[in-house]
Amino acid sequence: MKTLLKMIFMWTAISAPLLFISCNTSCAPKETTGIDESIYKDLPFDMPRVEQPNFPDYEVNILSFGAVSGGITLNTEAINNAIKDVHSKGGGKVIIPEGLWLTGPIEILSNVNLYTERNSLILFTDDHSAYPIIETSFEGLNTRRAKSPISARDAKNIAITGYGIFDGAGDSWRPVKKEKLTEKQWNNLIKTGVIDESGVLWFPNAGALKGAKATKEFNNPEGIKTEKEWNEIRTWLRPVLLSFIKCEKVLLENATFKNSPSWCLHPLSCEHITLNNVKVFNPWYSQNGDALDLESCKNALIFNCTFDAGDDAICIKSGKDKDGRDRGEPCQNVIVKNNTVLHGHGGFVVGSEMSGGVKNIYVTDCTFLGTDVGLRFKSTRGRGGVVEGIYINNIQMIDIPNEPLLFDLFYANGNKDQNIVPEVTEETPSFRDIHISNVYCKGAGRAMYFNGLPEMPIDNVTVKDVIISDAAEGVVISQATNVAMQNIRIEGQKGAPLQLLNAQNIKINGKIHNIGNRAEALSFQ
Repeated sequence: MKTLLKMIFMWTAISAPLLFISCNTSCAPKETTGIDESIYKDLPFDMPRVEQPNFPDYEVNILSFGAVSGGITLNTEAINNAIKDVHSKGGGKVIIPEGLWLTGPIEILSNVNLYTERNSLILFTDDHSAYPIIETSFEGLNTRRAKSPISARDAKNIAITGYGIFDGAGDSWRPVKKEKLTEKQWNNLIKTGVIDESGVLWFPNAGALKGAKATKEFNNPEGIKTEKEWNEIRTWLRPVLLSFIKCEKVLLENATFKNSPSWCLHPLSCEHITLNNVKVFNPWYSQNGDALDLESCKNALIFNCTFDAGDDAICIKSGKDKDGRDRGEPCQNVIVKNNTVLHGHGGFVVGSEMSGGVKNIYVTDCTFLGTDVGLRFKSTRGRGGVVEGIYINNIQMIDIPNEPLLFDLFYANGNKDQNIVPEVTEETPSFRDIHISNVYCKGAGRAMYFNGLPEMPIDNVTVKDVIISDAAEGVVISQATNVAMQNIRIEGQKGAPLQLLNAQNIKINGKIHNIGNRAEALSFQ
């Protein structure tokens, strides 16, 4: 008996610390993803390491909250109750298993990792009454929109991970232009919905058309006063698929997002945000179907992602006009690396809503396949804001129908008022200190176009080690100062390889050209 008690005592003495260690190890928060430190190597500016979320081991399955797969049962309550449970327990993982899950809006709460298993498809309902109309921001302006299918506000330590697919049912929300469809597609489409007076723009329902008629600018319908009137135009107030506002330590990893009502992924005023191996697919005809709009965010990583968009693909923003200037939050400290864009109006884009400023952006090792424009910088008078400290390196492109590199400070106004030189005010946008190297493109329209403002020329831009072959036209630099180009090769263009207009201190392979208020054709030799 004494021997037995001694053995029990010894086992307890040995195992108790092990049990204690095991509990501490398993219950401690775990970092969701490891970031290879090499991503910060050779950064041309200082930025802090992007903090990653971490979660306790606690996890639940939405099946435990009554979720039913198959695409018939609406699982909004089950999914959100699972999220609330994990949040209330201090954090952990909500598992969406394999299956087809129909749901309304999902709201992510602090310390929750929404994990989707392989072969899970989350389909958001096309019943628009499930999406309440809320106060928010869209296209840089304070406005009202329908609630996003996926949202978080003021949340910390959140993630969407796993290998599932989120489908935003965007075709039930979006208007469609006739020019973007084949005749057969258009004829099939107009069997439903309504067409405007022009006969070339389709809307999902009469409410969407009413909203369009009440809108001078896309965001803010005028003359809509009562809640009844707002509800009538709900379809016109189509939301972004994912809206994260004022969140910290955010991770999107491996999941696929597709068919968004308008923009797809829209982090706004977030800090420490990571996108790793995310995929976005929107139809090429999708109106305002941007893939990613990173707006007024600080400390971000975007890497190993694939984007196929109906509008701009990887887009950096910071608010529009007075609303953006009043917010005063630049988008800054961003690394964009190892991404592929299959289609989009622009592969990498800054603007046009950049009124709060953009700075410290590093883009490297990206591939654009058939985007309308490759590297696209755009703004216009009225925006204000300063874009500076942009570094782009090692970009591969093919089949770019317009410019592989474009600066357009007369965006969306048809280059009107080019000869007017107003005073510089807080509404004058400024693009400066932008450095581009090692860009290769086969198949292009105009090779490059710099189109600055006469009152605020594009300033201090370097472009070196570039080959653009099979280009329809050469390079045009207008309203720019202190541009240095070195080792540029443009092949296949008609006319002169380089045209300067109203340009000062343009350095071509070390030789300085001051054109003033005239045009001159040059070569890069």
